[in-house]
This record gives sequence, C-alpha cells and structure tokens, in this order.
Amino acid sequence: MFTLFKSLNFVGFLLVLSGLSLAARADDFAQNLGPVGPHEPILATVGGKRVIAFYEPRSGECGMHVVVWNSADASAESAARVRVNLGPRQIVHIDSADNKSIDLKCGNYAETLSLIENSTLVTATSAR
Repeated sequence: MFTLFKSLNFVGFLLVLSGLSLAARADDFAQNLGPVGPHEPILATVGGKRVIAFYEPRSGECGMHVVVWNSADASAESAARVRVNLGPRQIVHIDSADNKSIDLKCGNYAETLSLIENSTLVTATSAR
C-alpha cells in the first residue's frame, strides 16, 4: 500500500513538474470579455491593440477607465488611458487605426460592464 501511495505521489510530482516547464507564449494574452462587475477587468485584443477596461459605480453610472496599448509593446510605453462616465445602457466605441473596434456598454444601474460584439453602428469614411 505504501509503495502504491509513493508511486502516485511520484506521478503527481511529474505532472506538476511538466506543467511548470511549459514555456509561456508571448501571444497568449489573457482574455476576459465580460460582462464584469465593478473593479473587475475586461481584457481584450482589438486589431493590434490590447485593451483593459474596468469601471467604478458612481450614482447609477459607470465611471469607466480604459487603457489601450500596442500588443507588441512589452514595456507599455504606447499606453493611453481614457476615462469616461456612462449612464445606464450607454455605449462607448473605441476604434483602432486598423479599422477594428470595441464597444463597451454600461449595464442597468451600473451593475455590469459588457463588451458588445457586432454593434449596429456603421463607420462612414469621407470621400476626398
């Protein structure tokens, strides 16, 4: 019985060790597309940009903070932060230079923040 227990411990140790030895890939970014509650992050990729968005409830509104930076920028020197207050059910649209966009929506009574896909908005370009 002790030998069986010892063998199982060794197998468990090998499994843990093999999991620790896997190399993490730089392009494996964490994703959390929501909906999220207050102070919880939405983590997304939009074109060549990474986005972190979270909010603080403020009198029934979403006091939203959004940070955007280039995916290839390991030092995050390209990071820019945007702060905006959204009323319930209001949406903020964030567009990247490569025509990709993300829409974030404040929920009813500022209970959630959601990433909205396939928004019905159409982006118009002006003819020159």
